[in-house]
Parts: sequence; C-alpha cells; structure tokens
Amino acid sequence: MKLPYHTLSLALALALPGIAAAEQAPTELDDVIVTATRTPVSIADSVVPVQVIDREQIDRSQAGSVLDLLRGRAGLDFANQGGAGKLTSLFMRGTASNQVLVLVDGVRIGAATSGMPALQDLPIDQIERVEIVRGPRSSLYGSEAIGGVIQIFTRSAGKGLQQNLALTAGSHNLRQASAGFSNRGERGWVSAQGAWQKTDGINACNGSAALFQGCYVDEPDRDGYRNASLNLRGGYALAETLSVEGHVLDASSRNEYDGSIYSGNEAENHQQVYGGKLLWTPGEAFRLSAQVGRNNDQADSYFADAGKRTFVSTFDTRRDTASVQGDVLFAEGQQLTAGADWQKDEVTGTTAYAIDSRDNTGVFAEYQGRFGAHSLQASVRNDDNEQFGNHTTGSLGYGFAFGNGLRLTASAGTGFKAPTFNDLYYPWSSNPELNPEESKSVNVGIAQYADGWNWTFNAYETRIDQLIALDSTYTPYNIAKARIRGAELTGFVSLAGFDINAQASFTDPRDHTSGATSYDNWLPRRARTSGRLDVDRGFGPLRVGVTATGTGHRFDNAANSMRLAGYGTVDLRVEYAINEAWSLQAKAANVFDREYETVAWYNQPGREYQLTLRYRSR
Repeated sequence: MKLPYHTLSLALALALPGIAAAEQAPTELDDVIVTATRTPVSIADSVVPVQVIDREQIDRSQAGSVLDLLRGRAGLDFANQGGAGKLTSLFMRGTASNQVLVLVDGVRIGAATSGMPALQDLPIDQIERVEIVRGPRSSLYGSEAIGGVIQIFTRSAGKGLQQNLALTAGSHNLRQASAGFSNRGERGWVSAQGAWQKTDGINACNGSAALFQGCYVDEPDRDGYRNASLNLRGGYALAETLSVEGHVLDASSRNEYDGSIYSGNEAENHQQVYGGKLLWTPGEAFRLSAQVGRNNDQADSYFADAGKRTFVSTFDTRRDTASVQGDVLFAEGQQLTAGADWQKDEVTGTTAYAIDSRDNTGVFAEYQGRFGAHSLQASVRNDDNEQFGNHTTGSLGYGFAFGNGLRLTASAGTGFKAPTFNDLYYPWSSNPELNPEESKSVNVGIAQYADGWNWTFNAYETRIDQLIALDSTYTPYNIAKARIRGAELTGFVSLAGFDINAQASFTDPRDHTSGATSYDNWLPRRARTSGRLDVDRGFGPLRVGVTATGTGHRFDNAANSMRLAGYGTVDLRVEYAINEAWSLQAKAANVFDREYETVAWYNQPGREYQLTLRYRSR
C-alpha cells in the first residue's frame, strides 16, 4: 500500500486553515530566538520567518538524524544519496546547500572546498535545540546566508545534577546508544554527552558503469554507516557581570557507498567544532561578547574490494573564526548592535590548490526599535575578503501588531556567497576571477498567536545574480541567474487533547539565465511542493503520534529531462512512560513501504522499525 503525495497535500490543505496553527507549541510563545538578529528576540516579535525545535520535540519525534528531524518543515527540502550517513544536500527556499549558513553553537561549519555542511554527520543525540531563520541574513553573518540560517545548539546543563541514557535497536541491524550528564551550580555548569550509532544500511545506488548512470558502478551490496561523537560544554561566572563558557563537538564517521577505484567506496569523516565565549553585562542597557571558534572538516576516501583497502584521497579544511559584538539599549524598546567578525579558511590534503588559504573581515551594525504597535529592524554589513575584495549587504524589516495576536511583517534584504576553493582553485576546473553570487529578496508575512493555537503565512521572492555555473569546458563562470518565488503556511493547535502541527511549502525555483537552453526550467533536485503533518496525543502514561511528510515531483538535472516522482510517507510512533525517569519508545517509519528517490538512481529506505529505551533524571 502506498500513500500518494496528492492525498497528503489534500489533507494538509484541509487541515491548515481549520486549525489556524503555527510553528511552536503555545507554551513556547514567550520563547526567544537569537539567530535572526544575533540578539534575544521573542519568536512572536520576529520580523522575519523563524522556527524553533527543542529537545522535548526531538525526543517526541524519535528522529534518527538531522535529516529526519527537518524533513518536510517549512521552506526545507533535501536530496539524499542512499540513506543513513550518505551525502545530503539541503535546499532552503530553493537555494542550494552552499547558499545556506549552518552554525553549531555560534561557529560556522562547512567544507571550504565544496561549501557544503556535513549535516548527515551531526549526531541528533547531541542536539539541544535548532533555530531556523528563513530568508537572507548576510547583513548580519556575511557569506552563504542567502536562503537562510540554521543554528544548532548542542546539549547544555539544566538545574542541578541531571543524567540521560538512550539505547536503540532497529531495522538494518541498527544499534545506537547515547549517555550523558550535566550539573549546574550557583556559579558554574558542565555538560558531557557521548553517542554511538551503527547500521548495516541499504544498497545506496542502482548505478551502471556500462550506461554511465547514477554512481557509474554496479555494486549491489549494503552500504553501512557508523558514527561516534562526544560533546563537552561548560561555563563559569567569573563575577556577577562576567562569565565565560566553552564547548567541543567531535564526531567521527565511517560511511560506505558505491564507487570506483577513482572515487572510492568508503569514507572516514571527522567533524570538530570548538568554541569559547566571554560575556560582560555591566547593566541591563549594555552587553559585550567576544567569541572564538574552529571547525575542522576532514574527509578521507578509500576503495575497498576483496578484503583490500586502498587509499584514494584526503580533503581537509580548517575554518577559524573570531567575533566581538556590543548591544546597547539606549532607550526603552530601542537597541543598537555593532560588531566585527574575522574568518580564515585553510585547505590541505592530497589535492594541491594554487591558493590554499584566505581570510575575511566583516563589520556590521543593526538597529531594532519598537514604537507601540510598530517594530523596525535594519542592518548593514561590509565584508572584506582576501580573494574578491569588499562586499556590502543590508536588510530592512517592519512589523505591525493589529491586536488579538495578529501581526503583519514585511522584510527585504540582500545576500551573497563567496566562491569556494573548488570554484576558484581546483586544479582541473576552476576560475580565480569569479565574483560572489548576489541575491535580493523580499518577504511578506502575517501571523496570529493565541492561547492554544497560532498560525503563520509567508510569501517571498529571491533573485540571484552571478550564479556560478560550468561552461562547455567545465570551467566555472558567473553566467547564471535564478528567480525563486514561494509561500509557506505553518500551524499548531491543541484540540481535544491532540497536538496538531502542520506545515506546507510551495517553491517555484526557476533558471533565469538569458539565452540558456535551460531558461525557465526548474532548478535541479528542488520539489515545488512539500508538507508535513504531526499529530500527537497522550493517554496517561501512553503517548501516540503520527507524522506524514511528502513532496511533489522534481527534476534531477538542469535540462529537466529526468523527472523524479513525488511521494508521501507515514511514520507511526508510541511512547510509554514506565515511571518519571524511564520511558519506552517504538517507531515504524515509512509504514506503507513507499519507494522513492530524491536523487536519481539513489535508493531510500523502505519500511523500518526501531525500539528505544530512554532514561532522563527529573
């Protein structure tokens, strides 16, 4: 039995207007988000579209990965090459993976060679909270934030001593374990978390070397994945107005895939994120922070055949960052923020780049003001990059509160993305004369927040110029353009004991390169329609839930000649609270065993089961 995508679309269309819902549960309306403005702002007061997923929601969803957690959420789409741990591309509002900024505890992550963050290797058990900002934020963060920003906060400490443990077993010989503790005293706090995951996986690719399709090999075996990670965080109040904190996330993975002696079929990846922050708050009207960070992204590939393992290549990048930021509340409801960011990228490995390091310095200023029912946000930033010189971006946002929780917002902003090291200096196909990709975006939204229900609707347009594309000799040039239009509807309602969350997205990502044969075609691997519906209900110690996700069709290539069908999947889950600390969770994913692809020739898992025993001290 299969669930057609159109059935899911109809269910979402009928449910959303009736439930008049939003992105967070009603108990979180006073929650704050820091990613949208680099300062704490109430979610209901944000002038740009935002969404927050906390640890309670992560546990309730029983998501096995970051991909599972974010799948189907407003404005987000993914293209995955063969299941757990495999290369995954993220599309936010139709923009590419290297046009979306990803932060971990305030530190930029992503390979400087490709520009892509390795979301598939970030362990879900180490995450405390995810903040999603849709739309350009280059005026605050610089390069890459064309489509938006995703910030992942790792697990920290609550009040007193707390411990947690989770043991999971499931389909494809899945084994998973995580454990940790945290303690917060009067002046200091510490948190330590460890996690381990291993699965035999599925056959990632149905390629053919003879027909030059997919992964260009025929290797019908299971492609496994394993990941071991450690997260350490701590902080201490040096004085009443001065505090310091630090964090380390280390994740090592081994991934099997289908490939050849030239590309390899095994990869050992190592992600490291380090950071430290000093915060001085001499009074309510002033706040000064300084932060340093490092992201190491190491990828070693091998070819394994007949019990022999041959080294193929290494791509290692290191990104060092530092920032200082001051926030001044100079009048009631009036705040000015100013700061500077420094970044240095370095590339090492078996491939020699003509230039293997560069630095960037950015300075920014932001104003936020409230005048009764009116609110205003404006920011400007200049980035001075060693390769392409200066680039200035800006944004402007406005909000008006009608009363009864109803609010109108409008925003506009520019963005840019610096060319990657592969674009500029890859030995066999590069162009050191490339300019940054540039964007202009507008967004109009309306939302209503009330007791027990809320909803948001946003419509937007993004135009991207100087897109980097390949000419007939596979040399990159700034010759392409794109126009992306879309709308997003999200919602939450608590009704008759049911918690209902619904999200639907429409994206029209078009190639607008004048004279190109692909003019007005869809940008590859982006679906135009997607949706997600989560329904949960508790019955005393028992809690049950269902998640339905789906997307419309997409094209795998720029010529739009290879069409991938739309799909819909349904996950069922149940949780039983044994006592206040222990719980048992069970999940059946893709219960109708739907077959689908998000990248041509690459398989996705069918029906899967998992069982989890979870402990959390109270």
